Order: sequence, then C-alpha cells, then structure tokens
Amino acid sequence: MLAAILYSCDDTILERKGERLLAFSNDTISFDTVFTNVGSVTNKLLVYNNSNKERTIQSIRLANTNSMFFKINVDGSFNPKGIYNEITIRPHDSLYIFISVRIDPNNSNQPIIVEDSIIFTYPESSQKVMLRAIGQNVILLKSHRFKSDTTLTDTKPYLVWGDLMVDSAKTLTINPGCKFYFHNNASIRVNGQLQALGTYEKPILMKGDRRDTVRFGTPFPYDNLWGQWGGIFLKASKLSHRISHVFMNGGTNGIVLINPDMSITPSLVIENSRIHNFSQSGLRVQNCNVDVSNTEISNTGSNSVYIKGGKNSFIHCTIANFFNNSKFSGLINTSREKIPAVLLMDLERCIPMESIFQNCIITGSYDDELSIATLFPEKYNASFESNYIRKKSPILTTYFKNTIWWNKNDTVFKSVYYNYLTNQYFDFKLDSVSKVRGVADKTIATKYTLDLLGNNRMIGNSPDLGAYQWQPSKK
Repeated sequence: MLAAILYSCDDTILERKGERLLAFSNDTISFDTVFTNVGSVTNKLLVYNNSNKERTIQSIRLANTNSMFFKINVDGSFNPKGIYNEITIRPHDSLYIFISVRIDPNNSNQPIIVEDSIIFTYPESSQKVMLRAIGQNVILLKSHRFKSDTTLTDTKPYLVWGDLMVDSAKTLTINPGCKFYFHNNASIRVNGQLQALGTYEKPILMKGDRRDTVRFGTPFPYDNLWGQWGGIFLKASKLSHRISHVFMNGGTNGIVLINPDMSITPSLVIENSRIHNFSQSGLRVQNCNVDVSNTEISNTGSNSVYIKGGKNSFIHCTIANFFNNSKFSGLINTSREKIPAVLLMDLERCIPMESIFQNCIITGSYDDELSIATLFPEKYNASFESNYIRKKSPILTTYFKNTIWWNKNDTVFKSVYYNYLTNQYFDFKLDSVSKVRGVADKTIATKYTLDLLGNNRMIGNSPDLGAYQWQPSKK
C-alpha cells in the first residue's frame, strides 16, 4: 500500500484562452525512490518559447507554496518561497527549471507518494507541469561496525554509506527479504562470519543507491550500470560463510575471499543467487573451499569466476560474460579484459585444488571462456560432467565428459545484448530453441530439483543445463 500526499490547484486556471502557450520538455517530472533524510538528485525541466515573440510569465510557482518536499530553482535563481515573478523568455529561446525533493522520515514502512505541480501563470491562462516522487523510509548505516553477533531484519531497507564492518569471531546474519542500497564505493567487509539467508519468496537484494536514470538523450536506469558500490569482502578465518538467495547487482566486485594463510581453509557456500554486472570480478577466491549451486554469475569486466587453491564445485550454474555487449554508442566504456569467464589458477602458492563442474553453462563473448592454468593439465584433479562450454578448441582430457562444446551457430539465452536505446537488456534465462535444453544429467539434477527461480526442473524428466529451467512464455 502507498501513502499519498497530493497538492494541486483549481482546474479552472488551466483553461487555455487563445494564447499560444509555452512548451515543456516533460509534462511530468518523476523521481524514482527517494530515501528519507537523504534527498534526491536534481531533475531539470526545459521551458520553450517557440513563438516569434518575447513571452513574459507573470509567475512560476509550486501549487503548494509551503511545500515540505519539492524545491525549484529557475534559471539559476533560488527563492525559498518557491515563487518567481515576471520571467521573460525571448523568441525561440528557453529557460531551465531545476527541481529537487526531500522527504522526511515517518513511521511508515511502506513507500510514500508525494505530488505537487509547477504553475505557470499568464494574464489570461495558466499551465502546469506535474511533480511526483516516491519516498521510502530507510535505516541508515554509516561506516557501521558490528562488534557483536547481529541479525538484520527486513523491517525497512538499509542505506549504506561507507563500509559495513563485521569484527572477527562475530557473525552477521541477514534475514530473508532484506534490501541493501549502497552509496558510492560502500562495501560489506567481514572479519568474522557472514550468513546471508534469503529464500525463494524473500530474496536478499544488494545494489547501488541511485534509483534515478543516467540522463543520456534516451535515459536508462542506474540499475543497469556497474561500479556503483564496492562488493562483499570476506576475510580468511576458520568460520564458514553462506550466501543463499542473494541478488547482487551493479558493483565493482561481487564476492571476494582472499586467504594468504595456507594453514587454514575457510569455506564459502553460494546457492540460488545472482551476481550480475560488476566492473571487476563476480566471484574471486583464493585458498578456500567453495560450493556454488543454482547460481548465475554474469557480466564482469574481469573474470566472472577466479579460483586459486582449494576445493571448488559448481552445480547447475550459469556463468556468462557478455559484459562488452552493452551498446552505449561510445559514451561509456564497456570493454572487458581479454581473459576467460572462468579461470582456475593452479600455479604459484596455493593449497591443492579440486574442481567439479556439473550441469553448468560457461560461455561469453570470447572464444575461450574457460582456462585451467596448471603445469600438468592431464593430472589436474577435476570432474567436468555434462556442461556447455565456449572454447575455441575442446579440452581433450579424460575429466571432461558429456561436454557440449560451443558452436558459432548456437542459441542459448534469451538475450546477450544491452541496447539502452531500444531497452533490450540481458536475459540469461534459456531461449525456447536453446541448445542446452533437456540435456542435463538427470541423476545430478534430482539433487537440485528447483532452479534459481523456484521452477521444478524435473517436470517432464527433462532438466536443462545451467541455473534456469526453461519456462514457456506466459500469455
């Protein structure tokens, strides 16, 4: 349910009485979710005089002149009362109006709608442009340190400024349904233990705090942009970490666990999660045992998965790196390093490695999306069974079984491109003619009956590879 606070004016003043009125860049200025106590970015409105005559506006004002929410600035001039008189626009010229909004916190946990309008008054008529914002109460965590075992609940979303720190030997538990919005470069840094325990019905969300749009000629949501926050950094310890039903998006790194101490082996479990659109790595671990299942790791500027040392297993995972398939017409750098989506590094100083990949998809925009860096490939301790892999030349070792090697004519996913002009976005669920439908190993699949979205992959006894079971389109 949304609470609404509305301000308007008498509709009779909107009557047009034969005058040639002004034109506006928008008839409504909307602000996506505005967090209470923080305030919005500034939106702009362009006012055009398309006539051959000079035009004077008697007044520009907010319908609610005592507005607690919206503020306007007209052509660089700010009046605290929000009223501007005798504004002249020359023929075929324009003026800027800048609008901001701030919504104070209240006791509601539900979003709040606030509306107002900008009124343009002339001698015999008026015009208006609507203003609309959605406010959300949040719990602000500013460079916060958890010094004792702590459980976070989903009462309100969390707005994170600076790093969230978890002290050593302490556990941070994140309950189902929690939402985290991270300010620029904010991260979670865990010296103790992390238990992020979402569910199918109530996943945990982690993303940047910009809820507005990038204002190119055709705007697109910040949700589609990477590098907005830091990521999750886990320090090596004897404790185990669990990431379950967590959807992460738009940061620099996804999950990082670097263990320089070869005398201990931390463990990390990731299940039913999505790590998408990070400017560096999606999952980067060193000297750690990691188990990943029913998880999508996609679109990263560097390796989507980097493993160095330790036992690792990936079951029913979709690892897809099409990071450089974003079409921004040269306005934003979308290049990715020319390195594979999955790199297994069995060189230098690391504990013994063992790798298991079953019923997985490993693909991307490059010809070689899997690399095993080891001195003796034939002796590497691995089991790759029933996977689809993009590699220019198949790996001819005995531990690759029932592998479907990439072909240039293959169709796998619904969409491997992003074009902000047409609003086509990546979608790594399976296409109806996907080559990986119905070819998963059934014995393995029966241990993971539900896919990432909770769909039963054993209906029809024809499980698909990867994290998603194909579903027919809903009519």
